[in-house]
Amino acid sequence: MIAQLLKLGLTSKEAAVYMALMGLGVSSPVSTIAKKANVNRTTTYDILEILLEKGLVIGQKKKSSQYYEALPPEKIVSYLKEQSERFSHLAKEAETILPELNAHYNASGRPKVYFYEGDEGLIRVYEETLTSHEEILAYASDQANQDAIPWYFPQYYKRRAAKKIPIRALFPDTPKDRERHSLDGDELRRSRLLPKNKLDFTPEINIFDNKIMIADWKEKLGIVIESEEIVKVFKQTFELAWEASEKYHRKVMGKKD
Repeated sequence: MIAQLLKLGLTSKEAAVYMALMGLGVSSPVSTIAKKANVNRTTTYDILEILLEKGLVIGQKKKSSQYYEALPPEKIVSYLKEQSERFSHLAKEAETILPELNAHYNASGRPKVYFYEGDEGLIRVYEETLTSHEEILAYASDQANQDAIPWYFPQYYKRRAAKKIPIRALFPDTPKDRERHSLDGDELRRSRLLPKNKLDFTPEINIFDNKIMIADWKEKLGIVIESEEIVKVFKQTFELAWEASEKYHRKVMGKKD
């Protein structure tokens, strides 16, 4: 039962004291509660005050001592509902001041760099791209992605398209990347192929909003850079590469882009 109470947000000692009170079944002094809960007396005083604030116990003075009694378990549900409403209200309040907070957060104007490691970290930086408010520009290789975590990317492509986030991508000319290119219409993407021996697209680079996402599958390292000035240069460079790719792409695909 302690484990279940922990899942509901009580600490281990709060759960132990509450269970001790329910086991005692009557209004009891702190010394008795502490012994039953196997928690030292001083700590029990503090925990009982917390449980009082949460509305899970009641206290009353008898002679010169304070006695406590557990309230019915339904009070836990009431408490959690109250907390849910409170935090929902706070979340709305936070949303109203978010622009001002972001202004302070970015006040320094210096680039911010975040590092993430392992497969989980790499997935995290790809999830970041799903927050984009504009077309993503990408140097990418589906071959490298599929070799790394093949179970993730098919769903990622569908989720990005469902969010209506378009992407423009430059792929190396490999069988896997040609296959990905053939799915452009389904996956809300425009892509072009480049000679494989000219460019190596590992790590992958995604450029969007004021961010650059770098996913290095060989080193198992994900990087996100936030900087308007740096992103501006990367976007300009991508446009040059996109323009230069047109001739080769038309040639190998045998049609206009």
